[in-house]
Amino acid sequence: MKVTTPIKVRYQETDQMGVVYHANYLIWFEIGRTAFIEELGFKYHEMEAKGIVSPVVDANIQFKHPIRYGDDAYVETWLEKYNGIRTTYGYRIVDQDGKIAVSGETQHVIVKKDNFRPLSLKKQFPNWHEAYQKALESAK
Repeated sequence: MKVTTPIKVRYQETDQMGVVYHANYLIWFEIGRTAFIEELGFKYHEMEAKGIVSPVVDANIQFKHPIRYGDDAYVETWLEKYNGIRTTYGYRIVDQDGKIAVSGETQHVIVKKDNFRPLSLKKQFPNWHEAYQKALESAK
């Protein structure tokens, strides 16, 4: 399962060279990740309402070619790995011609918001766990 999210490059996202500033790609990853979760039928804010958050514990990003102001971009997001505790999302940002500009992944765990103690997604959110398992199986 892969979800594609369109991104309209805004002027304030670019640097002096007229290309998207590198840190903004992580924001675009988050936009794609949110769309992926919503495509599965869930809302991240519902998890937060229960006092649980899902921080990024690792991020990896490769820059292939620049995207510029005025370009159309698309974030492709999928589930790369999942084991009930850790979730790794994969991303590709492609330009309007389908050329890969950026690729990467982020790894997440869920924790209690008040003390950041790790929790099992499998135990805390069995519906998410089941949906993630299915998403992984469909990718094989």
